[in-house]
Amino acid sequence: MAFGITDLKKGTIFEYNAVPYKVVEYSQKVMGRGGSIVNVKIKSLIDGKVLDKTFKGNEPISPAHVENCSAQYTYEEGSTYNFMDRESFENYEVRGSLIDDIIGYFKEGDEVTVQKYEGRVINVSLPKNVFLRVVYAEDAVKGDTSSALTKNAELETGLKVKVPAFIRTGDEISIDVATGAYRERKKA
Repeated sequence: MAFGITDLKKGTIFEYNAVPYKVVEYSQKVMGRGGSIVNVKIKSLIDGKVLDKTFKGNEPISPAHVENCSAQYTYEEGSTYNFMDRESFENYEVRGSLIDDIIGYFKEGDEVTVQKYEGRVINVSLPKNVFLRVVYAEDAVKGDTSSALTKNAELETGLKVKVPAFIRTGDEISIDVATGAYRERKKA
């Protein structure tokens, strides 16, 4: 079942020229009577190549037929990340270049969704928001109220984010995986 170009969004997986691609960036221009033009940056889930592509009008897009498997992140070995299927206990080795946009958002033991295309792992997806512990938070500058009070923080995975001034080392916070933005502090 095909879908239209306006159904594309960041993270959508579709098939183009018999290759599965993932949308990395998306922008749409409405041309009045001429319909829409959609500019996307897409990443091949087979070899990792990134392309800029423009789709016009009602060009049909074919969804990639992917199989979703619940898995758990187990460990990293060099530039390879290892995940274990929760049902079959099968181990999946995933190249870091395939999931470079989500590295830093998961830690050992986290639940993920492994996506397979024709029996081969092509993608790993996370929930919209993830909880991670703050291992270092800068001190907020006292009296600096001219702008929103944010400071730098480092999370347990090494990810660096901007957080509100009230966040302390040891707090567990929610991060939006798509934007990398702070969402909320975990309630005790």
